[in-house]
Amino acid sequence: MKTGYIENVKRKVGIYPVLDRYVFREFMIPFTVLLLAFSILFIMGDIFSDLNELLEGKASVAVMVKYFTLKIPGNIRFILPISVLLACMYTMANFGRNREVTAMRASGISLIRSGGSIYFAAFIVTLVNFWFNEQLVPYTEREAFLTYRRVQYPDYDVELYSKLQYKSSDKTRIWFFNNFDVNGVQKDVILKQYRMDDANPKIQRLAWDLRAREAVFTPGVGWTFTDVIKTPYSKKFHIPGNPEKIETMKVSIDEIPEYPNEILNAIKEPDNLSSWTIFKILHSNKNMAESLHDVYSTIFYSRLAFPWACFLGVFLGIPLAGKNERSGIFLSIVVAVGAVVVYQVLTNIFLVLGKQGYVPPIIAGLAPTAAFITYGWIFVIRRSG
Repeated sequence: MKTGYIENVKRKVGIYPVLDRYVFREFMIPFTVLLLAFSILFIMGDIFSDLNELLEGKASVAVMVKYFTLKIPGNIRFILPISVLLACMYTMANFGRNREVTAMRASGISLIRSGGSIYFAAFIVTLVNFWFNEQLVPYTEREAFLTYRRVQYPDYDVELYSKLQYKSSDKTRIWFFNNFDVNGVQKDVILKQYRMDDANPKIQRLAWDLRAREAVFTPGVGWTFTDVIKTPYSKKFHIPGNPEKIETMKVSIDEIPEYPNEILNAIKEPDNLSSWTIFKILHSNKNMAESLHDVYSTIFYSRLAFPWACFLGVFLGIPLAGKNERSGIFLSIVVAVGAVVVYQVLTNIFLVLGKQGYVPPIIAGLAPTAAFITYGWIFVIRRSG
Protein backbone atom coordinates (compact mmCIF):
# COMPACT_ATOMS: atom_id res chain seq x y z
CA MET A 1 0.00 0.00 0.00
CA LYS A 2 1.25 3.43 -0.88
CA THR A 3 2.03 5.85 1.90
CA GLY A 4 0.65 9.32 2.02
CA TYR A 5 -2.64 10.85 3.02
CA ILE A 6 -4.24 11.23 -0.39
CA GLU A 7 -3.41 7.73 -1.57
CA ASN A 8 -4.89 6.13 1.56
CA VAL A 9 -8.19 8.01 1.56
CA LYS A 10 -11.07 5.81 0.46
CA ARG A 11 -12.46 7.07 -2.82
CA LYS A 12 -16.10 8.16 -2.67
CA VAL A 13 -18.58 8.02 -5.52
CA GLY A 14 -21.74 10.00 -5.05
CA ILE A 15 -23.74 13.07 -5.98
CA TYR A 16 -22.23 16.39 -5.04
CA PRO A 17 -24.51 19.14 -6.43
CA VAL A 18 -22.49 22.03 -5.08
CA LEU A 19 -19.21 20.64 -6.44
CA ASP A 20 -20.73 19.72 -9.80
CA ARG A 21 -22.32 23.13 -10.28
CA TYR A 22 -19.05 24.83 -9.35
CA VAL A 23 -16.92 22.72 -11.71
CA PHE A 24 -19.50 23.07 -14.50
CA ARG A 25 -19.59 26.85 -14.12
CA GLU A 26 -15.81 27.11 -14.07
CA PHE A 27 -15.63 24.95 -17.20
CA MET A 28 -18.32 26.75 -19.20
CA ILE A 29 -16.73 30.17 -18.82
CA PRO A 30 -13.47 29.36 -20.70
CA PHE A 31 -15.34 27.01 -23.05
CA THR A 32 -17.71 29.80 -24.15
CA VAL A 33 -14.87 32.28 -24.53
CA LEU A 34 -12.80 29.81 -26.57
CA LEU A 35 -15.76 28.88 -28.76
CA LEU A 36 -16.44 32.52 -29.59
CA ALA A 37 -12.76 33.33 -30.10
CA PHE A 38 -12.12 30.41 -32.44
CA SER A 39 -15.35 31.13 -34.34
CA ILE A 40 -14.23 34.70 -34.94
CA LEU A 41 -10.78 33.52 -36.07
CA PHE A 42 -12.29 31.02 -38.50
CA ILE A 43 -14.69 33.65 -39.88
CA MET A 44 -11.78 36.03 -40.38
CA GLY A 45 -9.91 33.27 -42.20
CA ASP A 46 -12.89 32.70 -44.51
CA ILE A 47 -13.18 36.44 -45.12
CA PHE A 48 -9.50 36.78 -46.05
CA SER A 49 -9.76 33.68 -48.26
CA ASP A 50 -13.00 34.35 -50.16
CA LEU A 51 -13.88 38.04 -49.85
CA ASN A 52 -11.83 39.10 -52.86
CA GLU A 53 -13.58 36.62 -55.18
CA LEU A 54 -16.99 37.67 -53.88
CA LEU A 55 -16.19 41.34 -54.48
CA GLU A 56 -14.92 40.57 -57.98
CA GLY A 57 -18.20 38.78 -58.67
CA LYS A 58 -20.06 41.91 -57.47
CA ALA A 59 -21.87 40.01 -54.73
CA SER A 60 -24.28 42.06 -52.66
CA VAL A 61 -23.79 42.58 -48.93
CA ALA A 62 -26.73 40.25 -48.26
CA VAL A 63 -25.15 37.46 -50.34
CA MET A 64 -21.79 37.86 -48.59
CA VAL A 65 -23.44 37.80 -45.15
CA LYS A 66 -25.37 34.68 -46.18
CA TYR A 67 -22.21 32.98 -47.46
CA PHE A 68 -20.09 33.63 -44.36
CA THR A 69 -23.00 32.69 -42.09
CA LEU A 70 -23.37 29.36 -43.91
CA LYS A 71 -19.65 28.70 -43.33
CA ILE A 72 -19.98 28.96 -39.54
CA PRO A 73 -21.49 25.50 -38.80
CA GLY A 74 -18.78 23.75 -40.79
CA ASN A 75 -16.16 25.60 -38.76
CA ILE A 76 -17.82 24.92 -35.42
CA ARG A 77 -17.67 21.14 -35.81
CA PHE A 78 -13.86 21.45 -35.85
CA ILE A 79 -13.80 24.13 -33.15
CA LEU A 80 -15.80 22.16 -30.58
CA PRO A 81 -13.20 19.43 -29.82
CA ILE A 82 -10.28 21.80 -29.36
CA SER A 83 -12.46 24.20 -27.31
CA VAL A 84 -13.51 21.37 -25.01
CA LEU A 85 -9.90 20.26 -24.61
CA LEU A 86 -8.46 23.70 -23.83
CA ALA A 87 -11.35 24.63 -21.54
CA CYS A 88 -10.93 21.36 -19.66
CA MET A 89 -7.18 21.90 -19.41
CA TYR A 90 -7.59 25.45 -18.16
CA THR A 91 -10.25 24.52 -15.60
CA MET A 92 -8.41 21.55 -14.12
CA ALA A 93 -5.02 23.24 -14.21
CA ASN A 94 -6.52 26.28 -12.49
CA PHE A 95 -7.96 23.99 -9.84
CA GLY A 96 -4.54 22.42 -9.45
CA ARG A 97 -2.80 25.76 -9.14
CA ASN A 98 -5.20 26.74 -6.36
CA ARG A 99 -4.77 23.30 -4.73
CA GLU A 100 -8.49 22.58 -5.25
CA VAL A 101 -7.75 19.25 -6.95
CA THR A 102 -5.58 18.29 -3.98
CA ALA A 103 -8.40 19.23 -1.61
CA MET A 104 -10.97 17.19 -3.54
CA ARG A 105 -8.73 14.14 -3.69
CA ALA A 106 -7.81 14.50 -0.02
CA SER A 107 -11.50 14.40 0.84
CA GLY A 108 -11.87 11.12 -1.04
CA ILE A 109 -13.19 12.40 -4.39
CA SER A 110 -11.33 10.79 -7.27
CA LEU A 111 -9.98 12.66 -10.26
CA ILE A 112 -12.68 11.09 -12.43
CA ARG A 113 -15.47 12.12 -10.09
CA SER A 114 -14.15 15.63 -9.61
CA GLY A 115 -14.47 16.19 -13.36
CA GLY A 116 -17.89 14.53 -13.59
CA SER A 117 -19.71 17.65 -14.74
CA ILE A 118 -17.02 18.23 -17.39
CA TYR A 119 -17.62 14.72 -18.73
CA PHE A 120 -21.33 15.49 -18.82
CA ALA A 121 -20.71 18.76 -20.69
CA ALA A 122 -18.40 16.96 -23.14
CA PHE A 123 -21.11 14.35 -23.76
CA ILE A 124 -23.64 17.08 -24.59
CA VAL A 125 -21.11 18.79 -26.88
CA THR A 126 -20.50 15.42 -28.58
CA LEU A 127 -24.24 15.07 -29.29
CA VAL A 128 -24.33 18.63 -30.63
CA ASN A 129 -21.31 17.93 -32.82
CA PHE A 130 -22.95 14.76 -34.11
CA TRP A 131 -26.08 16.74 -35.02
CA PHE A 132 -23.94 19.34 -36.74
CA ASN A 133 -22.23 16.64 -38.83
CA GLU A 134 -25.45 14.87 -39.76
CA GLN A 135 -28.13 17.51 -40.17
CA LEU A 136 -26.71 20.99 -40.40
CA VAL A 137 -23.23 20.89 -41.94
CA PRO A 138 -24.06 18.91 -45.13
CA TYR A 139 -26.82 21.45 -45.89
CA THR A 140 -24.85 24.60 -45.03
CA GLU A 141 -21.70 23.43 -46.81
CA ARG A 142 -23.71 22.66 -49.94
CA GLU A 143 -25.56 25.98 -49.81
CA ALA A 144 -22.33 27.90 -49.18
CA PHE A 145 -20.73 26.21 -52.20
CA LEU A 146 -23.72 27.00 -54.42
CA THR A 147 -23.85 30.60 -53.17
CA TYR A 148 -20.16 31.04 -53.96
CA ARG A 149 -20.48 29.50 -57.43
CA ARG A 150 -23.60 31.54 -58.29
CA VAL A 151 -21.63 34.72 -57.68
CA GLN A 152 -19.02 33.60 -60.22
CA TYR A 153 -21.48 31.96 -62.63
CA PRO A 154 -25.07 33.33 -62.43
CA ASP A 155 -26.42 30.38 -64.45
CA TYR A 156 -24.61 27.78 -62.35
CA ASP A 157 -27.83 26.03 -61.27
CA VAL A 158 -28.85 25.51 -64.89
CA GLU A 159 -25.40 24.26 -65.83
CA LEU A 160 -25.29 21.95 -62.79
CA TYR A 161 -28.34 19.95 -63.81
CA SER A 162 -28.06 20.22 -67.58
CA LYS A 163 -26.05 17.68 -69.54
CA LEU A 164 -25.80 15.61 -66.36
CA GLN A 165 -23.87 12.35 -66.65
CA TYR A 166 -24.09 9.57 -64.09
CA LYS A 167 -22.32 6.22 -63.91
CA SER A 168 -24.01 3.53 -61.86
CA SER A 169 -22.30 2.34 -58.69
CA ASP A 170 -21.65 -1.09 -60.24
CA LYS A 171 -20.03 0.63 -63.27
CA THR A 172 -22.31 -1.16 -65.78
CA ARG A 173 -24.62 1.72 -66.80
CA ILE A 174 -24.11 5.30 -67.89
CA TRP A 175 -26.94 7.83 -67.87
CA PHE A 176 -27.11 11.11 -69.78
CA PHE A 177 -29.75 13.70 -68.85
CA ASN A 178 -30.34 16.77 -70.97
CA ASN A 179 -31.87 18.54 -67.97
CA PHE A 180 -32.09 16.59 -64.72
CA ASP A 181 -35.12 17.08 -62.45
CA VAL A 182 -34.96 15.21 -59.15
CA ASN A 183 -38.71 15.52 -58.48
CA GLY A 184 -40.14 15.44 -61.98
CA VAL A 185 -40.02 13.95 -65.46
CA GLN A 186 -36.61 13.49 -67.02
CA LYS A 187 -36.38 14.78 -70.59
CA ASP A 188 -34.17 13.47 -73.41
CA VAL A 189 -32.57 10.58 -71.55
CA ILE A 190 -29.81 8.32 -72.90
CA LEU A 191 -28.98 5.09 -71.08
CA LYS A 192 -26.09 2.80 -72.01
CA GLN A 193 -25.86 -0.75 -70.60
CA TYR A 194 -22.49 -2.54 -70.59
CA ARG A 195 -21.48 -6.19 -70.15
CA MET A 196 -18.18 -7.94 -69.53
CA ASP A 197 -16.27 -9.15 -72.55
CA ASP A 198 -16.16 -12.96 -72.77
CA ALA A 199 -12.54 -12.99 -73.93
CA ASN A 200 -11.31 -10.44 -71.37
CA PRO A 201 -13.44 -9.98 -68.22
CA LYS A 202 -11.60 -6.75 -67.42
CA ILE A 203 -13.06 -5.08 -70.52
CA GLN A 204 -16.67 -3.86 -70.73
CA ARG A 205 -18.58 -3.93 -74.01
CA LEU A 206 -21.73 -2.04 -74.86
CA ALA A 207 -24.75 -4.36 -74.62
CA TRP A 208 -27.44 -1.89 -75.65
CA ASP A 209 -28.39 1.74 -75.43
CA LEU A 210 -31.69 3.52 -75.41
CA ARG A 211 -32.84 7.04 -76.09
CA ALA A 212 -36.09 8.15 -74.52
CA ARG A 213 -38.05 11.35 -74.82
CA GLU A 214 -39.13 11.04 -71.20
CA ALA A 215 -38.28 8.90 -68.19
CA VAL A 216 -40.18 8.69 -64.89
CA PHE A 217 -39.13 6.82 -61.75
CA THR A 218 -41.79 5.22 -59.53
CA PRO A 219 -40.49 4.42 -56.00
CA GLY A 220 -40.52 0.70 -55.30
CA VAL A 221 -41.42 -0.10 -58.92
CA GLY A 222 -38.81 1.19 -61.34
CA TRP A 223 -38.42 3.30 -64.46
CA THR A 224 -40.91 4.01 -67.23
CA PHE A 225 -39.43 5.24 -70.51
CA THR A 226 -41.57 6.90 -73.21
CA ASP A 227 -40.87 7.17 -76.96
CA VAL A 228 -37.88 4.85 -76.80
CA ILE A 229 -35.36 3.89 -79.44
CA LYS A 230 -33.40 0.89 -78.17
CA THR A 231 -30.33 -0.30 -80.05
CA PRO A 232 -28.78 -3.71 -79.24
CA TYR A 233 -25.08 -4.39 -79.84
CA SER A 234 -23.64 -7.61 -81.19
CA LYS A 235 -22.04 -9.69 -78.46
CA LYS A 236 -19.55 -11.13 -80.93
CA PHE A 237 -18.68 -8.21 -83.20
CA HIS A 238 -19.59 -5.32 -80.83
CA ILE A 239 -21.45 -3.42 -83.54
CA PRO A 240 -24.93 -1.88 -83.30
CA GLY A 241 -27.93 -3.89 -84.53
CA ASN A 242 -31.30 -2.72 -85.78
CA PRO A 243 -32.84 0.00 -83.59
CA GLU A 244 -36.19 -0.91 -82.03
CA LYS A 245 -38.89 1.70 -81.46
CA ILE A 246 -40.88 1.22 -78.26
CA GLU A 247 -43.74 3.49 -77.24
CA THR A 248 -43.57 2.66 -73.51
CA MET A 249 -40.85 0.61 -71.85
CA LYS A 250 -41.01 -0.36 -68.17
CA VAL A 251 -37.92 -1.58 -66.32
CA SER A 252 -38.11 -2.96 -62.77
CA ILE A 253 -36.05 -1.59 -59.92
CA ASP A 254 -34.21 -4.92 -59.76
CA GLU A 255 -32.89 -4.43 -63.29
CA ILE A 256 -32.04 -0.75 -62.90
CA PRO A 257 -31.84 0.14 -59.18
CA GLU A 258 -30.72 3.76 -59.67
CA TYR A 259 -33.19 6.40 -58.51
CA PRO A 260 -33.25 10.22 -58.84
CA ASN A 261 -32.01 11.03 -55.33
CA GLU A 262 -29.09 8.65 -55.77
CA ILE A 263 -28.21 10.30 -59.07
CA LEU A 264 -28.47 13.74 -57.46
CA ASN A 265 -26.23 12.66 -54.57
CA ALA A 266 -23.66 11.46 -57.08
CA ILE A 267 -22.91 15.02 -58.15
CA LYS A 268 -22.27 15.96 -54.52
CA GLU A 269 -19.00 15.35 -52.78
CA PRO A 270 -19.29 12.31 -50.44
CA ASP A 271 -18.00 14.51 -47.61
CA ASN A 272 -21.09 16.72 -48.03
CA LEU A 273 -23.54 13.84 -47.56
CA SER A 274 -25.04 12.89 -44.21
CA SER A 275 -24.18 9.54 -42.66
CA TRP A 276 -27.77 8.38 -43.15
CA THR A 277 -27.58 9.19 -46.87
CA ILE A 278 -24.26 7.35 -47.16
CA PHE A 279 -25.75 4.39 -45.24
CA LYS A 280 -28.67 4.20 -47.69
CA ILE A 281 -26.32 4.43 -50.67
CA LEU A 282 -24.21 1.58 -49.33
CA HIS A 283 -27.18 -0.69 -48.59
CA SER A 284 -29.19 0.07 -51.73
CA ASN A 285 -26.29 -0.67 -54.08
CA LYS A 286 -25.24 -4.25 -53.47
CA ASN A 287 -23.12 -4.29 -56.64
CA MET A 288 -21.25 -1.07 -55.93
CA ALA A 289 -17.68 -1.09 -57.20
CA GLU A 290 -15.23 -1.92 -54.42
CA SER A 291 -13.22 1.29 -54.84
CA LEU A 292 -16.34 3.45 -54.46
CA HIS A 293 -17.57 1.31 -51.57
CA ASP A 294 -14.29 1.93 -49.73
CA VAL A 295 -14.70 5.70 -50.09
CA TYR A 296 -18.27 5.81 -48.80
CA SER A 297 -17.65 3.27 -46.01
CA THR A 298 -14.55 5.08 -44.73
CA ILE A 299 -16.39 8.40 -44.61
CA PHE A 300 -19.35 6.73 -42.88
CA TYR A 301 -17.27 5.22 -40.08
CA SER A 302 -15.24 8.40 -39.71
CA ARG A 303 -18.47 10.38 -39.29
CA LEU A 304 -19.52 8.09 -36.47
CA ALA A 305 -16.18 8.48 -34.71
CA PHE A 306 -15.28 12.16 -35.22
CA PRO A 307 -17.81 13.75 -32.82
CA TRP A 308 -16.33 11.67 -29.98
CA ALA A 309 -13.16 13.71 -30.33
CA CYS A 310 -14.87 16.04 -27.84
CA PHE A 311 -14.76 13.22 -25.30
CA LEU A 312 -11.17 12.61 -26.31
CA GLY A 313 -10.33 16.14 -25.18
CA VAL A 314 -11.73 15.48 -21.71
CA PHE A 315 -10.07 12.06 -21.37
CA LEU A 316 -6.73 13.66 -22.16
CA GLY A 317 -7.28 17.00 -20.47
CA ILE A 318 -8.27 15.91 -16.97
CA PRO A 319 -5.38 13.47 -16.33
CA LEU A 320 -2.80 15.74 -17.92
CA ALA A 321 -3.98 18.69 -15.86
CA GLY A 322 -3.95 16.53 -12.76
CA LYS A 323 -0.47 15.26 -13.53
CA ASN A 324 0.94 18.73 -14.02
CA GLU A 325 -1.05 20.57 -11.37
CA ARG A 326 2.13 21.75 -9.69
CA SER A 327 4.01 22.71 -12.83
CA GLY A 328 1.27 24.99 -14.12
CA ILE A 329 -1.04 25.15 -17.06
CA PHE A 330 1.47 25.74 -19.85
CA LEU A 331 3.04 22.28 -19.90
CA SER A 332 -0.39 20.63 -19.73
CA ILE A 333 -1.70 22.59 -22.70
CA VAL A 334 1.41 21.91 -24.79
CA VAL A 335 1.17 18.15 -24.16
CA ALA A 336 -2.59 18.02 -24.79
CA VAL A 337 -2.49 20.09 -27.96
CA GLY A 338 0.40 17.96 -29.20
CA ALA A 339 -1.69 14.84 -28.61
CA VAL A 340 -4.62 16.35 -30.53
CA VAL A 341 -2.34 17.29 -33.43
CA VAL A 342 -1.07 13.70 -33.57
CA TYR A 343 -4.67 12.49 -33.45
CA GLN A 344 -5.70 14.75 -36.35
CA VAL A 345 -2.70 13.69 -38.43
CA LEU A 346 -3.40 9.99 -37.81
CA THR A 347 -7.09 10.51 -38.59
CA ASN A 348 -6.31 12.11 -41.95
CA ILE A 349 -3.72 9.42 -42.80
CA PHE A 350 -6.18 6.63 -42.00
CA LEU A 351 -8.89 8.38 -44.04
CA VAL A 352 -6.66 8.46 -47.10
CA LEU A 353 -5.59 4.83 -46.59
CA GLY A 354 -9.20 3.75 -46.15
CA LYS A 355 -10.47 5.59 -49.23
CA GLN A 356 -7.66 4.08 -51.29
CA GLY A 357 -8.48 0.57 -50.04
CA TYR A 358 -5.18 -0.03 -48.23
CA VAL A 359 -6.91 -0.30 -44.84
CA PRO A 360 -10.39 -1.77 -44.15
CA PRO A 361 -12.89 1.14 -43.93
CA ILE A 362 -14.07 0.29 -40.42
CA ILE A 363 -10.47 0.41 -39.15
CA ALA A 364 -9.66 3.56 -41.11
CA GLY A 365 -12.70 5.37 -39.75
CA LEU A 366 -12.77 4.20 -36.14
CA ALA A 367 -9.25 3.15 -35.14
CA PRO A 368 -7.61 6.57 -34.38
CA THR A 369 -10.50 7.81 -32.25
CA ALA A 370 -10.97 4.48 -30.48
CA ALA A 371 -7.25 4.18 -29.74
CA PHE A 372 -6.91 7.69 -28.31
CA ILE A 373 -10.09 7.46 -26.23
CA THR A 374 -8.97 4.09 -24.85
CA TYR A 375 -5.57 5.51 -23.98
CA GLY A 376 -7.16 8.54 -22.37
CA TRP A 377 -9.53 6.41 -20.32
CA ILE A 378 -6.74 4.15 -19.08
CA PHE A 379 -4.69 7.22 -18.29
CA VAL A 380 -7.59 8.67 -16.30
CA ILE A 381 -7.93 5.46 -14.29
CA ARG A 382 -4.20 5.38 -13.56
CA ARG A 383 -4.11 9.04 -12.58
CA SER A 384 -7.25 8.73 -10.46
CA GLY A 385 -5.59 6.12 -8.25
